[in-house]
Amino acid sequence: MGAIKTGWDFFQNQILGMHWLKDLVGNLLVKAGMGESRFPGEFLHFFIYDVIKIFVLLAMLIFLISYIQSYFPPERSKKIMGRFHGIWANMIGALLGTVTPFCSCSSIPIFMGFTSAGLPLGVTFSFLISSPMVDLGSLVLLMSVFGGKIAFAYVIVGLIVAVAGGTVIEKLHMEDQVEEFIRQAQNVDIESPKLTVGDRMNYAKNQVISTVKKVAPYIFIGVAIGAAIHNLIPEHMVRSILGEQKWYAVPLATVVGVPMYADIFGTIPVAESLLAKGAGLGTILTFMMSVTTISFPSLVMLSKAIKKKLLGTFIGIVCVGIIIVGYLFNIFGYMLL
Repeated sequence: MGAIKTGWDFFQNQILGMHWLKDLVGNLLVKAGMGESRFPGEFLHFFIYDVIKIFVLLAMLIFLISYIQSYFPPERSKKIMGRFHGIWANMIGALLGTVTPFCSCSSIPIFMGFTSAGLPLGVTFSFLISSPMVDLGSLVLLMSVFGGKIAFAYVIVGLIVAVAGGTVIEKLHMEDQVEEFIRQAQNVDIESPKLTVGDRMNYAKNQVISTVKKVAPYIFIGVAIGAAIHNLIPEHMVRSILGEQKWYAVPLATVVGVPMYADIFGTIPVAESLLAKGAGLGTILTFMMSVTTISFPSLVMLSKAIKKKLLGTFIGIVCVGIIIVGYLFNIFGYMLL
């Protein structure tokens, strides 16, 4: 058991966490004469280390996930989900969302395609909630920052929110709240071409390039905000507002997250700094879920596909779900730290 723990710690700290890179950046800054002062030395240390680490992990993860995803084009995914019914179908929809490395806005066209193909509305909403919130990339990046316990707990509760949200929407029978042009869209079953290993490699490479280009600005902004919080905002101030003992911290984090638009890769550096400053774990995870799942730009896009009643129901269900998750983590999260 000791050898397994040692191996796991090495994998988590040196492979995922890249502590060797953190030490290297720190030593280079010291040699440049910027390692002793709090600013800008520590700011640059946080920024350079996190940017490099996130981009390296992001490229590797997107390549791997996209290669796997090449085996699940929309036609095949639709057939797989069509074999299941009830809560099992919602679970498959939520799990399928974990292999789609998309932000919320990128997930909406796929949601529209699944809905027009005749899949149950609850199943497509389970996919829509899960896809931006708990993809495989978020699991690995969360492990690199917060450790395995928190990362797996985040993914599990995210899947529970997705399955529960889709199930509630299914029970409400709100199919008439989907816009007419989606419900009446003609669905054509096209047999997916057989791809060679080279084709899949090229697809994965192109996905890496396009995804990195898309999320790069949010990563730079997120890391810069995280570095500023880490170095410029006093710990007592963060604790006084976002500490786990503050009952309003979780709803506040939900509201603050909605106007923002970023994916999980841009929010993790901010979350890392908030945790180091004493913010409650549940408050931080609620903020991450809010930003990635119900950001204002994605809600604007979704409003073109569904009517106000269903949109409001979706927002309400997701908000209630992530707020409950936030309070639970604030109460029991110490067991994971």
